[in-house]
Amino acid sequence: MSCSIVEISSARAGMYKKFLSVGLVADADSFRLSVNDDQLAPFPTKDRPDSFTLAAYYDNELAGVVSFTREGDDREKLRHKGLLFRMYVAEPYRGKGIGQELIEALLKRVNNLPGIEQINLTVVNNNDRAKALYQKFGFRTFSTEVNAIKWDGKYFTEDSMVLMLQ
Repeated sequence: MSCSIVEISSARAGMYKKFLSVGLVADADSFRLSVNDDQLAPFPTKDRPDSFTLAAYYDNELAGVVSFTREGDDREKLRHKGLLFRMYVAEPYRGKGIGQELIEALLKRVNNLPGIEQINLTVVNNNDRAKALYQKFGFRTFSTEVNAIKWDGKYFTEDSMVLMLQ
C-alpha cells in the first residue's frame, strides 16, 4: 500500500468538492464551512505556486486534501503570511500517516516560496488529533476564540496556530 501526493487544480473542482463534501457532512463539527457553503464556493486555491491544493491518493483512491494560500493577495503588509486550510483525511484512511505526508509536502513547497515567513491555521479546540499533528510540525497556539463557530445549535471554540518559518 502506498500514498502519493499530487497537486490538483481548479480543473478538478468537481472531484474535489465531491470528496470534501463527505467530510463536511461526516465531520461537520471540524470545519468552518458547511456543505451548503461549499456548493457555491469556487475552488479554494488559484492554481499558482503560492495558492495550491494537494491531494493524497492511497492505493489510487483519494484519501485526503489540504490547501495553502498566501495571505494578502491585495495587501502588501500581509504577504509574509500563508494559510493552511481545508485539511481533511477521509475516515477510512486515518492513522496511516496521510495527514503527515500532506503537511510535509505542503511545507516542502512553501519553503521554496519567497517571502513566506509564517503559516497560520485554525482548528476546532477539541480536535486533539489534528492539533497533535500540527504541533508535531512546530505549529503553536497563539489565540483561542470562544464561540468561533455555531453549528446545529452548538458553539465551538477555535484555536489559531502558527508555524514560524524564519
